[in-house]
Amino acid sequence: MPERKTLLLSLMQDLGLGQTVQSLVGGQLRDGAGDAVVLEDPYALIELTRYADCGAALAAEACEAAAAAQKEWAAGYSAAHRGDIMQDVARAVLDHHEPLARLEALVAGKPIRDCRVEVSKVAEMFRYYAGWADKLHGEVIPVPSGHLNYTLREPLGVVFQITPWNAPVFTAGWQIAPALATGNGVVIKPSELTPLTTVALVRIAESAGLPEGLVNVLCGLGPTTGQAAIEHDAVRKVIFVGSPETGSRVAVSAAQALKPAVLELGGKSANIVFGDANLKHAALGAQAAIFSGAGQSCVAGSRLLVHHSVHAELTDMIATGMNAINLGDPLDEATEIGPISNGRQFAHVSGMINAARDAGAQVRSRETTPDSGYFVPPTVLSGLGNRSAAAQHEIFGPVVTAIPFADEDEAIAIANDTAFGLAGAVWTSDVGCAHRVAAAVRAGTFWINSYKAIHVSSPFGGSLNSGFGRSSGSDALMEYTSPKSVWLDSGKTPKIAFGYVS
Repeated sequence: MPERKTLLLSLMQDLGLGQTVQSLVGGQLRDGAGDAVVLEDPYALIELTRYADCGAALAAEACEAAAAAQKEWAAGYSAAHRGDIMQDVARAVLDHHEPLARLEALVAGKPIRDCRVEVSKVAEMFRYYAGWADKLHGEVIPVPSGHLNYTLREPLGVVFQITPWNAPVFTAGWQIAPALATGNGVVIKPSELTPLTTVALVRIAESAGLPEGLVNVLCGLGPTTGQAAIEHDAVRKVIFVGSPETGSRVAVSAAQALKPAVLELGGKSANIVFGDANLKHAALGAQAAIFSGAGQSCVAGSRLLVHHSVHAELTDMIATGMNAINLGDPLDEATEIGPISNGRQFAHVSGMINAARDAGAQVRSRETTPDSGYFVPPTVLSGLGNRSAAAQHEIFGPVVTAIPFADEDEAIAIANDTAFGLAGAVWTSDVGCAHRVAAAVRAGTFWINSYKAIHVSSPFGGSLNSGFGRSSGSDALMEYTSPKSVWLDSGKTPKIAFGYVS
Protein backbone atom coordinates (compact mmCIF):
# COMPACT_ATOMS: atom_id res chain seq x y z
CA MET A 1 0.00 0.00 0.00
CA PRO A 2 2.36 2.76 -1.19
CA GLU A 3 -0.33 5.39 -0.64
CA ARG A 4 0.10 4.95 3.12
CA LYS A 5 3.80 5.80 2.85
CA THR A 6 2.86 8.82 0.79
CA LEU A 7 0.33 9.84 3.43
CA LEU A 8 2.98 9.51 6.13
CA LEU A 9 5.37 11.84 4.30
CA SER A 10 2.57 14.32 3.63
CA LEU A 11 1.53 14.42 7.30
CA MET A 12 5.13 14.79 8.42
CA GLN A 13 5.58 17.74 6.06
CA ASP A 14 2.36 19.36 7.31
CA LEU A 15 3.66 19.10 10.88
CA GLY A 16 7.11 20.50 10.21
CA LEU A 17 9.01 17.22 10.38
CA GLY A 18 11.72 15.92 8.08
CA GLN A 19 11.53 13.12 5.54
CA THR A 20 12.25 10.50 8.17
CA VAL A 21 12.18 10.15 11.95
CA GLN A 22 14.57 12.56 13.65
CA SER A 23 15.15 13.57 17.25
CA LEU A 24 14.48 17.16 18.29
CA VAL A 25 17.42 18.58 20.22
CA GLY A 26 17.91 22.24 21.03
CA GLY A 27 15.14 23.16 18.61
CA GLN A 28 16.78 21.33 15.69
CA LEU A 29 15.85 18.06 13.99
CA ARG A 30 18.81 15.71 14.28
CA ASP A 31 19.61 12.29 12.81
CA GLY A 32 20.64 9.49 15.11
CA ALA A 33 23.82 7.48 14.74
CA GLY A 34 22.86 4.04 16.05
CA ASP A 35 21.17 0.89 14.83
CA ALA A 36 18.24 1.03 12.44
CA VAL A 37 14.71 1.09 13.88
CA VAL A 38 11.79 0.13 11.63
CA LEU A 39 8.34 1.71 11.83
CA GLU A 40 5.68 -0.73 10.61
CA ASP A 41 2.09 0.02 9.74
CA PRO A 42 0.17 -2.36 12.04
CA TYR A 43 -2.81 -2.41 9.67
CA ALA A 44 -1.20 -2.67 6.24
CA LEU A 45 1.79 -4.65 7.61
CA ILE A 46 4.26 -2.67 5.54
CA GLU A 47 7.38 -0.77 6.50
CA LEU A 48 6.50 2.91 6.68
CA THR A 49 10.02 4.18 7.28
CA ARG A 50 13.19 3.45 9.22
CA TYR A 51 15.57 5.61 11.17
CA ALA A 52 18.77 5.46 13.20
CA ASP A 53 18.68 5.11 16.98
CA CYS A 54 19.43 8.48 18.60
CA GLY A 55 22.32 7.20 20.71
CA ALA A 56 24.16 8.36 23.81
CA ALA A 57 25.97 11.38 22.34
CA LEU A 58 22.79 13.05 21.08
CA ALA A 59 21.00 12.16 24.31
CA ALA A 60 23.70 14.04 26.22
CA GLU A 61 23.25 17.08 23.96
CA ALA A 62 19.51 16.99 24.65
CA CYS A 63 20.05 16.95 28.41
CA GLU A 64 22.47 19.87 28.18
CA ALA A 65 20.07 21.83 25.96
CA ALA A 66 17.23 21.26 28.41
CA ALA A 67 19.41 22.34 31.35
CA ALA A 68 20.38 25.60 29.65
CA ALA A 69 16.81 26.40 28.57
CA GLN A 70 15.38 25.49 31.96
CA LYS A 71 17.43 28.09 33.77
CA GLU A 72 15.95 30.82 31.58
CA TRP A 73 12.43 29.32 31.73
CA ALA A 74 12.43 29.24 35.54
CA ALA A 75 14.20 32.55 36.23
CA GLY A 76 13.72 34.66 33.12
CA TYR A 77 9.99 34.11 32.61
CA SER A 78 7.39 35.05 35.18
CA ALA A 79 5.03 32.27 36.19
CA ALA A 80 2.17 34.12 34.51
CA HIS A 81 4.18 34.40 31.29
CA ARG A 82 4.88 30.67 31.33
CA GLY A 83 1.14 30.08 31.70
CA ASP A 84 0.41 32.39 28.77
CA ILE A 85 2.80 30.45 26.54
CA MET A 86 1.21 27.17 27.56
CA GLN A 87 -2.20 28.58 26.63
CA ASP A 88 -0.75 29.47 23.23
CA VAL A 89 0.53 25.91 22.89
CA ALA A 90 -2.96 24.56 23.61
CA ARG A 91 -4.41 26.69 20.83
CA ALA A 92 -1.65 25.65 18.43
CA VAL A 93 -2.34 21.97 19.11
CA LEU A 94 -5.97 22.50 18.15
CA ASP A 95 -4.86 24.33 15.00
CA HIS A 96 -2.98 21.15 14.01
CA HIS A 97 -5.64 18.80 15.32
CA GLU A 98 -6.38 16.76 12.18
CA PRO A 99 -2.85 16.04 10.91
CA LEU A 100 -1.74 15.10 14.43
CA ALA A 101 -4.67 12.72 14.81
CA ARG A 102 -4.12 11.16 11.39
CA LEU A 103 -0.41 10.68 12.03
CA GLU A 104 -1.22 8.99 15.35
CA ALA A 105 -3.78 6.70 13.71
CA LEU A 106 -1.40 5.70 10.93
CA VAL A 107 1.65 4.92 13.06
CA ALA A 108 0.06 3.65 16.29
CA GLY A 109 -2.91 1.85 14.71
CA LYS A 110 -5.47 3.65 16.87
CA PRO A 111 -8.87 4.45 15.33
CA ILE A 112 -8.97 8.00 14.01
CA ARG A 113 -12.05 8.78 16.11
CA ASP A 114 -10.05 7.94 19.27
CA CYS A 115 -7.01 9.88 18.09
CA ARG A 116 -9.05 13.03 17.56
CA VAL A 117 -10.32 12.81 21.13
CA GLU A 118 -6.82 12.29 22.49
CA VAL A 119 -5.35 15.25 20.59
CA SER A 120 -8.14 17.43 21.98
CA LYS A 121 -7.25 16.18 25.45
CA VAL A 122 -3.60 17.15 24.91
CA ALA A 123 -4.72 20.73 24.30
CA GLU A 124 -6.83 20.50 27.46
CA MET A 125 -3.78 19.34 29.43
CA PHE A 126 -1.79 22.41 28.44
CA ARG A 127 -4.76 24.67 29.28
CA TYR A 128 -5.23 23.04 32.67
CA TYR A 129 -1.60 23.29 33.76
CA ALA A 130 -1.26 26.76 32.28
CA GLY A 131 -3.76 27.82 34.92
CA TRP A 132 -1.57 26.35 37.64
CA ALA A 133 1.66 28.03 36.54
CA ASP A 134 1.19 31.17 38.68
CA LYS A 135 -0.59 29.46 41.58
CA LEU A 136 2.22 27.37 43.00
CA HIS A 137 3.17 28.57 46.44
CA GLY A 138 4.46 27.33 49.75
CA GLU A 139 3.18 27.97 53.22
CA VAL A 140 4.10 29.80 56.41
CA ILE A 141 4.70 27.43 59.33
CA PRO A 142 4.28 28.63 62.95
CA VAL A 143 7.45 27.03 64.32
CA PRO A 144 7.87 27.21 68.13
CA SER A 145 11.26 28.98 68.04
CA GLY A 146 9.79 32.31 66.99
CA HIS A 147 11.48 32.27 63.56
CA LEU A 148 9.58 33.21 60.45
CA ASN A 149 9.57 29.90 58.59
CA TYR A 150 8.17 29.58 55.10
CA THR A 151 8.45 27.12 52.24
CA LEU A 152 8.99 27.54 48.51
CA ARG A 153 8.19 25.00 45.82
CA GLU A 154 11.05 24.98 43.34
CA PRO A 155 11.39 23.19 39.99
CA LEU A 156 13.59 20.11 39.94
CA GLY A 157 15.54 21.21 36.86
CA VAL A 158 15.56 18.68 34.00
CA VAL A 159 13.25 15.66 34.05
CA PHE A 160 13.52 12.64 31.77
CA GLN A 161 10.24 11.12 30.62
CA ILE A 162 9.68 7.80 28.84
CA THR A 163 6.29 7.23 27.19
CA PRO A 164 4.68 4.11 25.62
CA TRP A 165 3.44 3.05 22.22
CA ASN A 166 -0.24 2.58 23.13
CA ALA A 167 -1.08 6.32 23.49
CA PRO A 168 1.92 8.31 22.25
CA VAL A 169 0.59 11.84 21.87
CA PHE A 170 -1.74 11.58 24.87
CA THR A 171 1.01 10.46 27.25
CA ALA A 172 3.40 13.06 25.83
CA GLY A 173 1.02 15.87 26.75
CA TRP A 174 0.16 14.17 30.07
CA GLN A 175 3.83 14.29 31.10
CA ILE A 176 5.17 17.45 29.43
CA ALA A 177 2.48 19.92 30.54
CA PRO A 178 2.88 19.62 34.35
CA ALA A 179 6.67 19.61 34.03
CA LEU A 180 6.60 22.91 32.13
CA ALA A 181 4.04 24.53 34.42
CA THR A 182 6.35 23.95 37.37
CA GLY A 183 9.37 25.47 35.64
CA ASN A 184 11.25 22.37 34.53
CA GLY A 185 13.05 21.44 31.36
CA VAL A 186 12.18 18.16 29.67
CA VAL A 187 13.91 15.37 27.80
CA ILE A 188 11.33 12.88 26.57
CA LYS A 189 11.80 9.53 24.86
CA PRO A 190 8.66 8.15 23.24
CA SER A 191 8.55 4.49 22.32
CA GLU A 192 10.87 3.80 19.43
CA LEU A 193 7.83 2.28 17.67
CA THR A 194 5.69 5.46 17.79
CA PRO A 195 7.92 8.54 18.07
CA LEU A 196 6.51 10.88 15.44
CA THR A 197 3.57 12.56 17.15
CA THR A 198 5.72 13.47 20.16
CA VAL A 199 8.24 15.22 17.90
CA ALA A 200 5.37 16.92 16.08
CA LEU A 201 3.78 18.04 19.37
CA VAL A 202 6.97 19.73 20.54
CA ARG A 203 7.54 21.34 17.13
CA ILE A 204 4.03 22.77 17.38
CA ALA A 205 4.74 24.00 20.91
CA GLU A 206 7.93 25.75 19.76
CA SER A 207 6.06 27.41 16.90
CA ALA A 208 3.64 28.77 19.53
CA GLY A 209 6.43 30.36 21.57
CA LEU A 210 7.86 27.61 23.77
CA PRO A 211 11.62 28.28 24.02
CA GLU A 212 13.68 26.01 21.81
CA GLY A 213 15.59 23.37 23.73
CA LEU A 214 13.24 23.46 26.72
CA VAL A 215 11.65 20.20 25.58
CA ASN A 216 13.84 17.76 23.66
CA VAL A 217 12.61 14.54 22.04
CA LEU A 218 14.86 11.49 21.73
CA CYS A 219 13.86 8.95 19.09
CA GLY A 220 15.58 5.74 19.94
CA LEU A 221 16.02 2.63 22.02
CA GLY A 222 15.88 2.23 25.78
CA PRO A 223 19.16 0.41 26.44
CA THR A 224 21.15 3.00 24.48
CA THR A 225 19.37 6.34 24.25
CA GLY A 226 17.22 5.98 27.35
CA GLN A 227 19.98 4.69 29.59
CA ALA A 228 22.29 7.55 28.58
CA ALA A 229 19.63 10.12 29.51
CA ILE A 230 18.94 8.49 32.88
CA GLU A 231 22.64 8.62 33.75
CA HIS A 232 23.21 12.23 32.64
CA ASP A 233 24.08 14.61 35.47
CA ALA A 234 21.51 17.20 34.36
CA VAL A 235 18.55 14.84 34.85
CA ARG A 236 16.99 15.14 38.31
CA LYS A 237 14.04 12.75 38.03
CA VAL A 238 12.82 9.94 35.78
CA ILE A 239 9.18 9.41 34.79
CA PHE A 240 8.24 6.16 33.08
CA VAL A 241 4.96 4.95 31.56
CA GLY A 242 4.90 1.37 30.34
CA SER A 243 5.10 -2.26 31.36
CA PRO A 244 6.07 -3.45 34.86
CA GLU A 245 9.01 -5.40 33.42
CA THR A 246 10.57 -2.38 31.71
CA GLY A 247 9.55 -0.12 34.58
CA SER A 248 11.51 -2.28 36.99
CA ARG A 249 14.64 -1.90 34.87
CA VAL A 250 14.13 1.85 34.61
CA ALA A 251 13.64 2.15 38.38
CA VAL A 252 16.85 0.22 39.03
CA SER A 253 18.80 2.42 36.61
CA ALA A 254 17.40 5.57 38.21
CA ALA A 255 18.16 4.28 41.71
CA GLN A 256 21.75 3.44 40.73
CA ALA A 257 22.09 7.06 39.61
CA LEU A 258 20.48 8.19 42.92
CA LYS A 259 17.51 9.72 41.13
CA PRO A 260 13.85 9.43 42.12
CA ALA A 261 11.31 8.00 39.70
CA VAL A 262 7.58 8.03 39.01
CA LEU A 263 6.33 4.78 37.51
CA GLU A 264 2.96 4.46 35.77
CA LEU A 265 2.75 0.76 34.95
CA GLY A 266 0.21 -1.92 34.15
CA GLY A 267 -2.93 -3.33 35.68
CA LYS A 268 -5.33 -6.27 35.95
CA SER A 269 -8.29 -4.15 36.94
CA ALA A 270 -11.36 -5.82 38.41
CA ASN A 271 -14.67 -4.78 36.86
CA ILE A 272 -17.24 -6.02 39.41
CA VAL A 273 -20.89 -6.56 38.46
CA PHE A 274 -23.50 -7.38 41.10
CA GLY A 275 -26.81 -9.06 40.38
CA ASP A 276 -28.82 -5.89 41.01
CA ALA A 277 -26.93 -3.88 38.38
CA ASN A 278 -28.46 -2.59 35.16
CA LEU A 279 -27.06 -5.42 33.04
CA LYS A 280 -27.41 -3.66 29.71
CA HIS A 281 -25.51 -0.68 31.08
CA ALA A 282 -22.92 -2.96 32.68
CA ALA A 283 -22.44 -4.98 29.48
CA LEU A 284 -21.81 -1.87 27.42
CA GLY A 285 -19.44 -0.60 30.09
CA ALA A 286 -17.59 -3.90 30.23
CA GLN A 287 -17.14 -3.91 26.46
CA ALA A 288 -15.76 -0.38 26.51
CA ALA A 289 -13.54 -1.25 29.47
CA ILE A 290 -11.70 -4.03 27.66
CA PHE A 291 -12.30 -3.75 23.92
CA SER A 292 -11.77 -0.02 23.29
CA GLY A 293 -8.26 0.69 22.10
CA ALA A 294 -8.01 -3.04 21.33
CA GLY A 295 -7.52 -3.52 25.06
CA GLN A 296 -4.17 -1.73 24.95
CA SER A 297 -4.77 0.32 28.07
CA CYS A 298 -3.25 0.06 31.53
CA VAL A 299 -6.68 0.54 33.13
CA ALA A 300 -8.48 -1.97 30.90
CA GLY A 301 -11.14 -3.95 32.76
CA SER A 302 -9.42 -7.24 32.02
CA ARG A 303 -10.97 -9.16 34.95
CA LEU A 304 -14.76 -9.21 34.84
CA LEU A 305 -16.07 -10.35 38.23
CA VAL A 306 -19.77 -11.21 37.93
CA HIS A 307 -22.23 -12.35 40.58
CA HIS A 308 -23.01 -16.01 39.90
CA SER A 309 -26.73 -15.27 39.48
CA VAL A 310 -26.12 -13.17 36.34
CA HIS A 311 -22.76 -14.54 35.18
CA ALA A 312 -24.08 -16.51 32.21
CA GLU A 313 -26.51 -13.80 31.15
CA LEU A 314 -23.94 -10.99 31.25
CA THR A 315 -21.18 -12.92 29.47
CA ASP A 316 -23.71 -13.89 26.76
CA MET A 317 -24.61 -10.21 26.32
CA ILE A 318 -20.95 -9.21 25.99
CA ALA A 319 -20.13 -12.06 23.60
CA THR A 320 -23.11 -11.20 21.42
CA GLY A 321 -22.41 -7.47 21.47
CA MET A 322 -18.78 -7.79 20.45
CA ASN A 323 -19.87 -9.08 17.04
CA ALA A 324 -21.40 -5.68 16.32
CA ILE A 325 -18.17 -3.74 16.94
CA ASN A 326 -16.47 -2.40 13.80
CA LEU A 327 -12.89 -3.61 13.34
CA GLY A 328 -10.86 -2.15 10.51
CA ASP A 329 -8.46 0.39 9.10
CA PRO A 330 -7.57 2.97 11.79
CA LEU A 331 -7.97 5.73 9.21
CA ASP A 332 -11.56 4.66 8.44
CA GLU A 333 -14.12 6.88 10.18
CA ALA A 334 -16.30 3.86 11.00
CA THR A 335 -13.57 1.84 12.75
CA GLU A 336 -14.10 1.31 16.47
CA ILE A 337 -11.22 -1.10 17.11
CA GLY A 338 -7.93 -1.07 15.24
CA PRO A 339 -5.14 -3.64 15.19
CA ILE A 340 -2.70 -4.44 17.95
CA SER A 341 -0.02 -1.78 17.64
CA ASN A 342 2.96 -4.01 16.82
CA GLY A 343 3.93 -7.55 15.96
CA ARG A 344 5.58 -8.39 19.27
CA GLN A 345 2.45 -7.47 21.22
CA PHE A 346 0.25 -9.32 18.74
CA ALA A 347 2.26 -12.48 19.35
CA HIS A 348 1.99 -12.01 23.13
CA VAL A 349 -1.80 -11.54 23.11
CA SER A 350 -2.36 -14.45 20.72
CA GLY A 351 -0.12 -16.65 22.85
CA MET A 352 -2.04 -15.79 26.03
CA ILE A 353 -5.35 -16.76 24.39
CA ASN A 354 -3.90 -20.08 23.20
CA ALA A 355 -2.46 -20.77 26.65
CA ALA A 356 -5.86 -20.06 28.26
CA ARG A 357 -7.51 -22.47 25.85
CA ASP A 358 -4.93 -25.12 26.69
CA ALA A 359 -5.63 -24.49 30.41
CA GLY A 360 -9.30 -25.38 29.87
CA ALA A 361 -10.88 -21.98 29.28
CA GLN A 362 -14.04 -21.58 27.27
CA VAL A 363 -12.94 -19.13 24.58
CA ARG A 364 -15.58 -17.01 22.88
CA SER A 365 -14.20 -14.71 20.21
CA ARG A 366 -15.67 -12.33 17.67
CA GLU A 367 -16.69 -14.31 14.61
CA THR A 368 -14.79 -12.30 11.96
CA THR A 369 -11.70 -10.08 11.76
CA PRO A 370 -10.18 -8.06 8.90
CA ASP A 371 -7.90 -9.93 6.49
CA SER A 372 -5.01 -7.50 6.98
CA GLY A 373 -3.33 -6.30 10.14
CA TYR A 374 -2.39 -7.40 13.64
CA PHE A 375 -5.99 -8.01 14.65
CA VAL A 376 -6.95 -9.98 17.73
CA PRO A 377 -10.72 -10.52 17.89
CA PRO A 378 -12.51 -9.34 21.05
CA THR A 379 -12.47 -12.40 23.29
CA VAL A 380 -14.19 -13.55 26.48
CA LEU A 381 -12.53 -16.27 28.57
CA SER A 382 -14.67 -18.26 31.02
CA GLY A 383 -14.09 -21.27 33.23
CA LEU A 384 -10.79 -20.09 34.70
CA GLY A 385 -10.12 -19.14 38.31
CA ASN A 386 -8.51 -15.93 39.49
CA ARG A 387 -5.14 -17.66 39.97
CA SER A 388 -4.95 -18.57 36.27
CA ALA A 389 -2.32 -16.92 34.09
CA ALA A 390 -4.99 -15.10 32.10
CA ALA A 391 -6.33 -13.51 35.30
CA GLN A 392 -2.97 -12.70 36.85
CA HIS A 393 -0.80 -11.54 33.94
CA GLU A 394 -1.37 -8.43 31.88
CA ILE A 395 -2.52 -9.44 28.40
CA PHE A 396 -2.84 -5.89 27.06
CA GLY A 397 -5.25 -6.86 24.34
CA PRO A 398 -9.03 -7.17 23.81
CA VAL A 399 -9.32 -10.19 26.09
CA VAL A 400 -11.39 -10.35 29.28
CA THR A 401 -11.43 -13.13 31.87
CA ALA A 402 -14.93 -13.57 33.37
CA ILE A 403 -14.96 -14.93 36.94
CA PRO A 404 -18.09 -15.60 39.06
CA PHE A 405 -18.38 -14.62 42.73
CA ALA A 406 -20.91 -15.41 45.46
CA ASP A 407 -21.09 -12.29 47.60
CA GLU A 408 -19.56 -8.89 48.33
CA ASP A 409 -16.73 -10.23 50.47
CA GLU A 410 -15.67 -12.72 47.83
CA ALA A 411 -15.79 -10.07 45.10
CA ILE A 412 -13.46 -7.82 47.12
CA ALA A 413 -11.13 -10.71 47.93
CA ILE A 414 -10.84 -11.70 44.26
CA ALA A 415 -10.38 -8.08 43.18
CA ASN A 416 -7.46 -7.65 45.58
CA ASP A 417 -5.91 -11.02 44.75
CA THR A 418 -3.48 -9.55 42.23
CA ALA A 419 -0.02 -8.02 42.12
CA PHE A 420 -1.47 -4.84 40.61
CA GLY A 421 -3.26 -1.86 42.12
CA LEU A 422 -4.23 0.56 39.37
CA ALA A 423 -7.98 0.72 38.74
CA GLY A 424 -11.32 -0.99 39.16
CA ALA A 425 -15.08 -0.53 38.99
CA VAL A 426 -18.33 -1.71 40.51
CA TRP A 427 -21.81 -1.91 38.98
CA THR A 428 -24.71 -2.02 41.43
CA SER A 429 -27.91 -0.19 42.38
CA ASP A 430 -27.00 -0.46 46.07
CA VAL A 431 -25.33 2.82 47.03
CA GLY A 432 -23.94 1.45 50.27
CA CYS A 433 -22.42 -1.56 48.51
CA ALA A 434 -20.87 0.69 45.87
CA HIS A 435 -19.07 2.81 48.44
CA ARG A 436 -17.97 -0.17 50.52
CA VAL A 437 -16.45 -1.87 47.48
CA ALA A 438 -14.82 1.35 46.28
CA ALA A 439 -13.19 1.75 49.69
CA ALA A 440 -12.08 -1.87 50.00
CA VAL A 441 -10.60 -2.54 46.54
CA ARG A 442 -6.94 -1.60 46.22
CA ALA A 443 -6.81 0.84 43.30
CA GLY A 444 -5.63 4.35 42.53
CA THR A 445 -8.73 5.00 40.42
CA PHE A 446 -12.15 3.44 40.95
CA TRP A 447 -15.43 3.92 39.10
CA ILE A 448 -19.01 3.35 40.20
CA ASN A 449 -21.47 2.40 37.42
CA SER A 450 -19.03 3.62 34.76
CA TYR A 451 -15.56 2.87 33.44
CA LYS A 452 -12.48 4.61 32.02
CA ALA A 453 -13.44 8.19 32.86
CA ILE A 454 -10.21 10.09 33.53
CA HIS A 455 -9.33 13.77 33.45
CA VAL A 456 -6.13 15.74 33.74
CA SER A 457 -7.43 17.48 36.88
CA SER A 458 -7.74 14.22 38.87
CA PRO A 459 -4.74 12.28 40.26
CA PHE A 460 -3.81 9.11 38.41
CA GLY A 461 -1.48 6.31 39.46
CA GLY A 462 -1.29 3.00 41.26
CA SER A 463 0.55 0.80 43.72
CA LEU A 464 2.51 -2.46 43.76
CA ASN A 465 3.18 -3.64 40.17
CA SER A 466 1.14 -0.71 38.89
CA GLY A 467 3.87 1.69 39.98
CA PHE A 468 4.07 4.65 42.31
CA GLY A 469 3.65 8.41 42.19
CA ARG A 470 0.88 10.45 40.58
CA SER A 471 1.00 11.93 37.10
CA SER A 472 -1.96 14.30 36.91
CA GLY A 473 -4.04 16.73 38.91
CA SER A 474 -2.43 18.98 41.47
CA ASP A 475 -0.60 15.92 42.81
CA ALA A 476 1.61 15.94 39.71
CA LEU A 477 2.81 19.43 40.63
CA MET A 478 4.30 17.95 43.78
CA GLU A 479 6.13 15.32 41.71
CA TYR A 480 7.80 18.03 39.62
CA THR A 481 8.79 20.38 42.43
CA SER A 482 10.88 20.24 45.58
CA PRO A 483 10.05 22.11 48.80
CA LYS A 484 12.62 24.49 50.28
CA SER A 485 12.29 25.54 53.92
CA VAL A 486 13.45 29.13 54.65
CA TRP A 487 14.10 30.35 58.23
CA LEU A 488 14.31 34.01 59.20
CA ASP A 489 15.45 34.97 62.69
CA SER A 490 13.19 37.94 63.41
CA GLY A 491 14.12 38.45 67.05
CA LYS A 492 16.23 41.26 68.52
CA THR A 493 18.92 38.80 69.57
CA PRO A 494 20.12 35.75 67.64
CA LYS A 495 18.62 32.41 68.63
CA ILE A 496 21.60 30.45 67.36
CA ALA A 497 23.60 28.60 70.02
CA PHE A 498 26.45 26.15 69.62
CA GLY A 499 25.26 22.97 67.94
CA TYR A 500 21.56 23.67 67.88
CA VAL A 501 18.87 26.32 67.36
CA SER A 502 17.13 27.25 70.61
